[in-house]
Amino acid sequence: MSGHSKWANIKHRKGRQDAAKGKIFTKLIREITVAARQGADASSNFKLRLAVDKALSQNMSRDTIDRAIKRGSGNDESDNMEEITYEGYGVNGVALLIECLTDNRNRTVSEVRYTLSKHGGNMGSSGSVSYLFKPCGVITLAAGTSEDQVMELALEHGADDITTLDDGAVEVVTSPDKFWDVNNALVAAGLNITSADLTKIATTKVSLDDEASEKLFNLVSALEDLDDVQNVFTNAE
Repeated sequence: MSGHSKWANIKHRKGRQDAAKGKIFTKLIREITVAARQGADASSNFKLRLAVDKALSQNMSRDTIDRAIKRGSGNDESDNMEEITYEGYGVNGVALLIECLTDNRNRTVSEVRYTLSKHGGNMGSSGSVSYLFKPCGVITLAAGTSEDQVMELALEHGADDITTLDDGAVEVVTSPDKFWDVNNALVAAGLNITSADLTKIATTKVSLDDEASEKLFNLVSALEDLDDVQNVFTNAE
């Protein structure tokens, strides 16, 4: 029976992993499709290039990516996805920016509002917290990368900040307009980039104790689990 139980657990765990992977793929396909509306050439459409890079990092096949690009660039009338950002608050007044892609605005706002309420948060009005976040690019290089080499290249191409993290990885922060210049310079130098993304960083932070941190983690996880939610940003420390 123990062997059977172990196999059942493995199948159950694999099922959860496959479901999570499927949800990630769905979000990435939406992102590619919407980005492709601005042009199917990733070399000139940086938004599309970033979406494709993220999809490849998740081992999405080229065929799947190409179909999403074709759908978006073909202006499929059945594809009425739109980008919406909601603002809200979590435990201890932590600010939340919730970026969504949806084909049904009423459904999405209802799901986001319900999830916030269920986990002790609430919806904010437009502009209530967005001013607390700064758009930027963040590039992370593998642990052991020479900070001196990264600093020389990154600063030369307009980076704002370089930090060595606790695990030894090197993080480069750029303005959005310098993101690709810096990224391309690091790639050309043969450095090992583990992640690169356009994101939003909070300009002020809110410190939380362990209990509040767990509540916020549960809220963010629940929001990210919604099909229409692409990204969630907070100003929690």
